Amino acid sequence: MDAKEISLNEKEVKPVVDMLNDYLANYHIHYQKLRGCHWNVKGQNFFTLHIKFEELYTNAQLTIDEIAERVLTLGKPPHSRFSDYIKESTIKEVNTIGMDDMTMVETVLDDMSKLIELERDLLEATDKAGDDGSNDMVNRFMQFKEKTTWMLRSFLGKK
Repeated sequence: MDAKEISLNEKEVKPVVDMLNDYLANYHIHYQKLRGCHWNVKGQNFFTLHIKFEELYTNAQLTIDEIAERVLTLGKPPHSRFSDYIKESTIKEVNTIGMDDMTMVETVLDDMSKLIELERDLLEATDKAGDDGSNDMVNRFMQFKEKTTWMLRSFLGKK
């Protein structure tokens, strides 16, 4: 498939595809970190956070699939190797074994902040390329993270 098949200009949409692949890489690292938090959370907040981390990684898994499928819709292959994810991601791996439960929440919030930043950049690029489909998708993902950020900050007792 080619971007022109969905009435988009190949040259204008190329930066969007590149950014979506970077976004995909970041999401994979975030996803794995959420899995680690889910598996390794301990303490008095175990029941609350164990469930929340599972909810978040399940959402991230669905998001990853949708991002990859959008890249394919735009006519390019999505990144699919962990070496690419690690190399291209600005979100870095962490060891969640032994991590304090509140530190886990802070770490997830840091990731979400970086993802929201990437999403805002993507919204500008998709707007410039006239790619309303990618724009709508990214906007939906960002809204979820904005609300989740508010909830996690409230959980931590922050403004």
